[in-house]
Amino acid sequence: MIGIVGLGYVGQPLMLRYSEIGYRVLGFDLDQQRVDQLNGGYSSIEHIENSRIEAAGQNGFEATTDFSRIAEADGIMLCVPTPLSKYREPDLSFVTNTCDQIAPYLREGQVIALESTTYPGTTKEEILPRLEMNGLRVGENVFAVYSPEREDPANSKFTTNTIPKVVGGHTEACLKAGLALYDQAIDTLVPVSSTETAEMTKLLENIHRAVNIGLVNEMKIVADRMGIDIFEVIDAAATKPFGFTPYYPGPGLGGHCIPIDPFYLTWKAREYNINTRFIELAGEVNAAMPDYVFGKLVGALNECCKPVRGSKIMVLGIAYKKNVDDMRESPSVVLMEMVRDNGGVLSYSDPHVPEFPRMRNHAFDLSSEELTAGILSEQDAVILATNHDVFDYDMILRHAKLIIDTRGVYRASNEHVVRA
Repeated sequence: MIGIVGLGYVGQPLMLRYSEIGYRVLGFDLDQQRVDQLNGGYSSIEHIENSRIEAAGQNGFEATTDFSRIAEADGIMLCVPTPLSKYREPDLSFVTNTCDQIAPYLREGQVIALESTTYPGTTKEEILPRLEMNGLRVGENVFAVYSPEREDPANSKFTTNTIPKVVGGHTEACLKAGLALYDQAIDTLVPVSSTETAEMTKLLENIHRAVNIGLVNEMKIVADRMGIDIFEVIDAAATKPFGFTPYYPGPGLGGHCIPIDPFYLTWKAREYNINTRFIELAGEVNAAMPDYVFGKLVGALNECCKPVRGSKIMVLGIAYKKNVDDMRESPSVVLMEMVRDNGGVLSYSDPHVPEFPRMRNHAFDLSSEELTAGILSEQDAVILATNHDVFDYDMILRHAKLIIDTRGVYRASNEHVVRA
């Protein structure tokens, strides 16, 4: 039996993959509502069809909040959040609390795999001591691996099984056990020499993106000042068949990984008296993007002789990326807070997020507005923050008085479109 702890954007696809190839899966989550939904055949994640959850239930999948049942599982995968604290430092409380909960029920022969993004050394420093609390010995009668998740919600080009999976073990025996755990479910496995190597691999993948997005976000500001369309520049550069990978600017970084992972490495690097200035600078540039967009909004309203206070402002798209309902670290939420805190009359439209969800650090009592010509014409400005395919961009262009375009949707020059 496979045990998956954390049934969110990482845990659910993993559960479905193992269930679909014939494994019995036991899922663990602290959220009773989510457990009840999954046991009822319903997924709260938009891009996962309810029919797949129902089929998993018919194949023996069960979700529970009872962590004592961890003893039933032969392989255990930890897919819990690793956010940042309010001081922008790693918050491993979900990982450590989970390990503390399952430790009393672990038994010989189990494989425990951490999939959550974290800094190098976490598995060795935080997981291993907890696995050995009751006399078990990692590498001898219980096995610890780190295998980072690589989910990209709603990306139809890749599925859980087709994305190569990095696996690092604490010992050679742990690595063998980890490879056996994933071998039936994943098409290509990439073994590495240690859990630390696997942990660093995950950070490099996401820091690579964060740094390059920081670069194009800074280039966007320079190009805008020069009257150059940065999206045209990127598209032209992307025709080079070698040595260039296109990254596109936006209102900031969203998703669980890219806005957070660099800070895990910069924090750990300080233990070794290393200042990761390059990575931190990219983080500063990306974190400043909502302020840049808001400044563009303020300037555009001023041109119309309107202040933000009292103006009707609608945010189009509040998920962190197009065509998903995932709100984790969405820069749209920061923009919404800026509008609200400066007295704007705020609304949003996002068919993927019909009700503003419960979030750890943000709260709005708002629901998605249906995007109609009448609603658009009532707004003093709309901020195009997430470019969902479902939006009718021609209608938006015809009826919105002022558009702050953060995604390069409107490439032709238009007097009431402001590129941001």
